[in-house]
Amino acid sequence: MKELKPNNLGKKYLVEQCPKINISDYLRQAKNKLKESIINSRVELDGLEVELVASKTCYNGLRFWFKCPLCNKRAGLLYKHPISRILGCRTCLNLEYRSRRYKGMIENIE
Repeated sequence: MKELKPNNLGKKYLVEQCPKINISDYLRQAKNKLKESIINSRVELDGLEVELVASKTCYNGLRFWFKCPLCNKRAGLLYKHPISRILGCRTCLNLEYRSRRYKGMIENIE
């Protein structure tokens, strides 16, 4: 039997007859599998496990969120309470912004 070399595989075929293998398809599949494993995992923050959740964007993407351990709602930011050291979202921990707290008050700067 004649040895087949990469440039001499016998009969010539058309490109259209061969199945295409595209690198971007493989990368897309790998990214999706990675995202799924991230979603199904839990992150450990300061000894507490926090679950990750995802929501779809309008352009078929994914946006990742923390799942608040107190109210189970999704949150982009979690805070650790300065006294009780409990991890939660701003609403659960009853946190305010400084600018909102002093709104309408006159501050003396001297």
